[in-house]
Amino acid sequence: MTSVTGRLTVVATALLIASTGLVAAGTTTGPNGETAVPASSVTLTPEEEDKIKSGGYTAGLAWHTPSDYTAAVDRGAHDEFARLGIEVVAVSDAGFDPAKQKNDVETMMAKEPTIILSLPVDPDTASEVYRPALEAGTIVAFVDNAPTGYVQGTDYATIVSDDLAQMGEKAADAMAAALGEKGKVGYLFHDANFYVTNQRDGAFKETIEGKYPNIEIVAEMGMADPAKAEDVINAFLIKNPDLDAVYVTWAEPAEFVLAALRNNGNTHTKIVTLDLSELLALDMVKDGSVVAIVADEAYAIGETLARAAAASVIGKDLEPFYAVDAIAVTKDNVKEGWFQSLHRDPPATLTGG
Repeated sequence: MTSVTGRLTVVATALLIASTGLVAAGTTTGPNGETAVPASSVTLTPEEEDKIKSGGYTAGLAWHTPSDYTAAVDRGAHDEFARLGIEVVAVSDAGFDPAKQKNDVETMMAKEPTIILSLPVDPDTASEVYRPALEAGTIVAFVDNAPTGYVQGTDYATIVSDDLAQMGEKAADAMAAALGEKGKVGYLFHDANFYVTNQRDGAFKETIEGKYPNIEIVAEMGMADPAKAEDVINAFLIKNPDLDAVYVTWAEPAEFVLAALRNNGNTHTKIVTLDLSELLALDMVKDGSVVAIVADEAYAIGETLARAAAASVIGKDLEPFYAVDAIAVTKDNVKEGWFQSLHRDPPATLTGG
């Protein structure tokens, strides 16, 4: 099953490049080093909302690829635009094809939207994708990343993403809670230069090493191809058969790790990962190997981005990079956590419905 952050799954399989090193935990930063500002700080006064509602503004949503994550971001954007009286006149899905995304934006511009929200498929080539929008004076705002060479405040309004450091920290805290704050663990990180996963992974490791002296990382390895995760966990277990838990960089490789543990008859080693997956959550609610899944508030990303873009239309200044909160989803809060992240109920398989 595709993990909630479908953007990670696609990037990881397409971006098999060497890592330049993990980013340390602490304050989340954006793709160009922008300091994260809480998404909750994007606000509008009643007078500003009235001004927006009376403006007759419209919006287009040019997404990158279909996934649970994209669907939740899209719902958040639709709902906030509806609240502000902004009509969504076009929605597209590029299927992770830069050429199609360029065509999507060109087609969208025929409807002359006031705003375009998007997640660039390929930031290095995306400057031309949004050129028609910039030339028309359309407000453009992004999820996660911006085209290379674009300047915030001139070419685009803002970027909204996850609080990446918080996600890694919550994963470490959840693992520590499951282990009683002691044990031997493995660390499977994303071996590619991708700021989203790099910061999440780095925050997990730094939190474990700095906050939990009785938890020892005894095995660590980078991975670019999710399908290699099964080989990694098998290598971990050969050297450390008593491994108490393993951190896995996101849900898709964690599914391979879970399969490996099952194939080995291992019911001892616990899994903590990031991004929602029905398969992993089902194992978790059945008291299997998975003990926690840390998720971002994807719906809030779309909601915040729509509000920020609307604020930009009426001339409000914005910060370059906003981040939404994260939530640790466990067996005890799976229904509430799923809704908080995706703004929909979890699959019936997880709740017995």
